[in-house]
Amino acid sequence: MSFAREWPSTIDPKGRTSIPAKFREILVATYGDERFVITKATPVDFGGELGRGLSVYPISEWREIERKINANEGGFPLAQLNSIKRRYLGAADEYTTDKLGRVLVPTALREHAALDRDIIFVGMGNRFDIWSRDTYLRVSEQDEKALPLDSEELASLGI
Repeated sequence: MSFAREWPSTIDPKGRTSIPAKFREILVATYGDERFVITKATPVDFGGELGRGLSVYPISEWREIERKINANEGGFPLAQLNSIKRRYLGAADEYTTDKLGRVLVPTALREHAALDRDIIFVGMGNRFDIWSRDTYLRVSEQDEKALPLDSEELASLGI
Protein backbone atom coordinates (compact mmCIF):
# COMPACT_ATOMS: atom_id res chain seq x y z
CA MET A 1 0.00 0.00 0.00
CA SER A 2 1.31 3.46 -0.84
CA PHE A 3 0.43 7.03 0.04
CA ALA A 4 -2.29 8.33 -2.26
CA ARG A 5 -5.02 10.96 -2.30
CA GLU A 6 -5.29 14.60 -1.34
CA TRP A 7 -6.38 15.34 2.23
CA PRO A 8 -7.39 18.92 3.10
CA SER A 9 -6.56 19.80 6.70
CA THR A 10 -5.50 22.65 8.95
CA ILE A 11 -2.48 23.58 11.02
CA ASP A 12 -2.96 25.53 14.23
CA PRO A 13 -0.96 28.63 15.29
CA LYS A 14 1.37 26.43 17.38
CA GLY A 15 2.18 24.30 14.33
CA ARG A 16 0.16 21.22 15.22
CA THR A 17 -1.60 19.26 12.51
CA SER A 18 -3.18 15.82 12.37
CA ILE A 19 -1.57 13.37 9.98
CA PRO A 20 -4.43 11.67 8.07
CA ALA A 21 -5.38 8.39 9.78
CA LYS A 22 -4.91 6.50 6.51
CA PHE A 23 -1.33 7.76 6.22
CA ARG A 24 -0.62 6.74 9.83
CA GLU A 25 -1.99 3.28 9.05
CA ILE A 26 0.26 2.97 5.99
CA LEU A 27 3.33 3.93 8.02
CA VAL A 28 2.76 1.00 10.37
CA ALA A 29 1.19 -1.57 8.01
CA THR A 30 3.52 -1.06 5.04
CA TYR A 31 6.70 0.26 6.64
CA GLY A 32 6.44 -1.36 10.08
CA ASP A 33 7.30 1.85 11.90
CA GLU A 34 5.30 4.88 13.01
CA ARG A 35 8.34 7.16 12.74
CA PHE A 36 8.74 9.53 9.81
CA VAL A 37 11.00 12.34 8.64
CA ILE A 38 9.83 15.80 7.58
CA THR A 39 12.07 17.88 5.34
CA LYS A 40 11.83 20.51 2.63
CA ALA A 41 10.17 19.39 -0.60
CA THR A 42 11.68 20.10 -3.98
CA PRO A 43 10.38 23.57 -4.87
CA VAL A 44 8.08 24.21 -7.83
CA ASP A 45 9.06 27.06 -10.15
CA PHE A 46 6.19 29.42 -10.92
CA GLY A 47 8.21 31.37 -13.46
CA GLY A 48 10.76 32.93 -11.14
CA GLU A 49 8.76 32.55 -7.94
CA LEU A 50 9.17 29.31 -6.00
CA GLY A 51 6.32 27.33 -4.44
CA ARG A 52 7.58 25.52 -1.37
CA GLY A 53 6.18 22.58 0.55
CA LEU A 54 7.33 19.81 2.86
CA SER A 55 7.98 16.14 2.16
CA VAL A 56 7.29 13.41 4.71
CA TYR A 57 9.07 10.06 4.39
CA PRO A 58 8.68 6.81 6.31
CA ILE A 59 11.87 6.34 8.32
CA SER A 60 13.08 3.42 6.16
CA GLU A 61 12.59 5.39 2.93
CA TRP A 62 14.46 8.33 4.44
CA ARG A 63 17.40 6.16 5.53
CA GLU A 64 17.79 5.03 1.90
CA ILE A 65 17.71 8.64 0.66
CA GLU A 66 20.35 9.58 3.25
CA ARG A 67 22.52 6.68 2.12
CA LYS A 68 22.25 7.72 -1.54
CA ILE A 69 23.03 11.37 -0.78
CA ASN A 70 26.00 10.52 1.45
CA ALA A 71 27.36 8.08 -1.16
CA ASN A 72 26.84 10.77 -3.82
CA GLU A 73 25.04 8.30 -6.08
CA GLY A 74 23.97 11.23 -8.25
CA GLY A 75 27.60 12.03 -9.03
CA PHE A 76 27.19 15.69 -8.08
CA PRO A 77 30.14 18.09 -7.90
CA LEU A 78 31.10 18.77 -4.27
CA ALA A 79 29.56 22.26 -4.08
CA GLN A 80 26.24 20.99 -5.44
CA LEU A 81 26.32 17.93 -3.16
CA ASN A 82 26.86 20.19 -0.15
CA SER A 83 23.89 22.34 -1.23
CA ILE A 84 21.74 19.20 -1.45
CA LYS A 85 22.89 18.08 1.99
CA ARG A 86 22.16 21.49 3.53
CA ARG A 87 18.75 21.72 1.89
CA TYR A 88 17.43 18.21 2.51
CA LEU A 89 19.50 16.63 5.30
CA GLY A 90 19.94 19.88 7.20
CA ALA A 91 16.20 20.51 7.32
CA ALA A 92 15.24 16.92 8.15
CA ASP A 93 14.19 15.59 11.52
CA GLU A 94 12.46 12.48 12.82
CA TYR A 95 8.93 12.60 14.24
CA THR A 96 6.07 10.51 15.56
CA THR A 97 2.50 11.58 16.20
CA ASP A 98 0.98 12.08 19.62
CA LYS A 99 -1.94 9.91 20.77
CA LEU A 100 -4.33 12.19 18.84
CA GLY A 101 -2.40 11.66 15.59
CA ARG A 102 -0.90 15.15 15.63
CA VAL A 103 2.61 16.29 14.84
CA LEU A 104 4.24 19.59 15.71
CA VAL A 105 5.79 21.07 12.56
CA PRO A 106 8.74 23.28 13.55
CA THR A 107 8.51 27.02 12.94
CA ALA A 108 11.35 27.05 10.40
CA LEU A 109 9.63 24.43 8.22
CA ARG A 110 6.22 26.11 8.59
CA GLU A 111 7.71 29.41 7.49
CA HIS A 112 9.60 27.77 4.62
CA ALA A 113 6.37 26.26 3.25
CA ALA A 114 4.14 29.23 4.23
CA LEU A 115 1.88 26.95 6.29
CA ASP A 116 -0.50 29.17 8.19
CA ARG A 117 -3.95 27.54 8.41
CA ASP A 118 -5.35 25.65 5.44
CA ILE A 119 -3.06 22.88 4.24
CA ILE A 120 -3.26 19.83 2.00
CA PHE A 121 -1.60 16.46 2.49
CA VAL A 122 -0.78 14.89 -0.88
CA GLY A 123 0.04 11.19 -1.28
CA MET A 124 3.09 10.71 -3.49
CA GLY A 125 3.60 6.93 -3.46
CA ASN A 126 6.51 6.30 -1.09
CA ARG A 127 6.05 9.64 0.69
CA PHE A 128 3.49 12.37 1.22
CA ASP A 129 3.81 16.12 0.91
CA ILE A 130 2.35 18.96 2.95
CA TRP A 131 1.47 22.17 1.09
CA SER A 132 -0.31 25.35 1.98
CA ARG A 133 -3.70 25.25 0.28
CA ASP A 134 -2.96 28.30 -1.86
CA THR A 135 0.43 27.04 -3.02
CA TYR A 136 -0.98 23.61 -3.80
CA LEU A 137 -3.74 25.11 -5.95
CA ARG A 138 -1.03 26.85 -7.98
CA VAL A 139 1.02 23.64 -8.18
CA SER A 140 -2.04 21.71 -9.40
CA GLU A 141 -2.78 24.33 -12.02
CA GLN A 142 0.80 24.20 -13.25
CA ASP A 143 0.70 20.38 -13.31
CA GLU A 144 -2.40 20.48 -15.51
CA LYS A 145 -0.63 22.75 -17.98
CA ALA A 146 2.55 20.66 -17.95
CA LEU A 147 0.95 17.24 -18.40
CA PRO A 148 0.17 16.22 -21.94
CA LEU A 149 -3.56 15.68 -22.26
CA ASP A 150 -3.22 12.71 -24.59
CA SER A 151 0.12 11.00 -24.42
CA GLU A 152 1.58 7.57 -24.91
CA GLU A 153 3.62 8.06 -21.74
CA LEU A 154 0.49 8.40 -19.60
CA ALA A 155 -1.16 5.53 -21.46
CA SER A 156 1.84 3.34 -20.66
CA LEU A 157 1.03 3.91 -16.97
CA GLY A 158 -2.58 2.90 -17.53
CA ILE A 159 -3.83 6.47 -17.07
